[in-house]
Amino acid sequence: MTTSDETWMRRALALAAKGYGRVSPNPMVGAVLVRDGRNIGEGWHHGPGLPHAEVEAILDAVRRGHATRGSTLYVTLEPCCTHGRTPPCSWAIVRSGIRRVVVAATDPNPAHAGRAFPFLADAGIEVATGVLAQTAHRLNEVFDRWIATRMPFVTAKSAMTLDGKIATAGGESKWITSPAARAFGMRLRKGADAIVAGVQTVLMDDPSLTVRAAGDLPGRGVMTRQPTPLRVILDSKARTPTTARVVTDQQASRTRVVVTPRAPRHRVAALRRQVAVVVAPEDSNGRVDLVWLMRKLGSEGVAGVLVEGGGETLASFFRAGLVQRVAFFYALKILGGRGARRAVAGEGASTRKEVLTLQDIEWRRVGPDLFMTARVQG
Repeated sequence: MTTSDETWMRRALALAAKGYGRVSPNPMVGAVLVRDGRNIGEGWHHGPGLPHAEVEAILDAVRRGHATRGSTLYVTLEPCCTHGRTPPCSWAIVRSGIRRVVVAATDPNPAHAGRAFPFLADAGIEVATGVLAQTAHRLNEVFDRWIATRMPFVTAKSAMTLDGKIATAGGESKWITSPAARAFGMRLRKGADAIVAGVQTVLMDDPSLTVRAAGDLPGRGVMTRQPTPLRVILDSKARTPTTARVVTDQQASRTRVVVTPRAPRHRVAALRRQVAVVVAPEDSNGRVDLVWLMRKLGSEGVAGVLVEGGGETLASFFRAGLVQRVAFFYALKILGGRGARRAVAGEGASTRKEVLTLQDIEWRRVGPDLFMTARVQG
């Protein structure tokens, strides 16, 4: 690895990030073709069924009048070696006469991991791997988990005061955090395949759970996502009102209300006239079995899930060991009060061994608020 390798790989990673919210359940991938120290072609994967980043870069070089023979390809993920919706990228690389391939991350799919490297080497192409691999894996942590386990990557999101409260005892919650934090939250929604909320949130706030604004990070440009993320309401007793936004708005086809077999039939029938209703098995507490639900969503191509609350819902996901990342917004406010609603409720840990530990913690200011994201250890 050289300094120039890192420089060009950073450009490839920046290109890959343009696929945020567009390509799932595929990974975000970027590629750059370089010859004699010059960028002669670049590209990124735009979505399922569309050309992969390597092919986009090759086509870009041709459009710009550059020959690809003898060039170096920088790509953020190991090129594919098998037929999917598109032909194998490794074949296109060989046919293009590329001399050297520099890869950030190995394909996380156990069935394909590392297969491209000997294929390219046998074709006489020099291969270097692991350049900015950690950054590349972080970019595609959602895809990495889903492709290896077929379980979604779950992010628990909440906006709270510094003392961990999301609403007053009377349920007043708008707005704890600033417009800047809420816009940032829209970006988190934009990257999710599904947004999960509990029925209590629907009853108290009547949220739309849609991506309502650009919500992009500064300097990243505007990114759009189609269709709206799937909205999943956990509602074991089918209490969702038939007048709620999530079942009456223009995106109602993107809503699923998840009930248990004990839900009253007349309520289930009323909801089914408006949205899809899923009957899930019960867990030991008589609530929706979240492990079953995540397996079902994962089998349907839902790679990333954003859990938005409320406190009991977040606690249930933590208790089930289903959360991979937290995304917490903190307003510089103190609410206090024994009856105030907590960001993470439930019964909590009964022993120190049950306490969840966070790692790879990152903090940033978002307007007047603080934002913290971290991986859940283990």
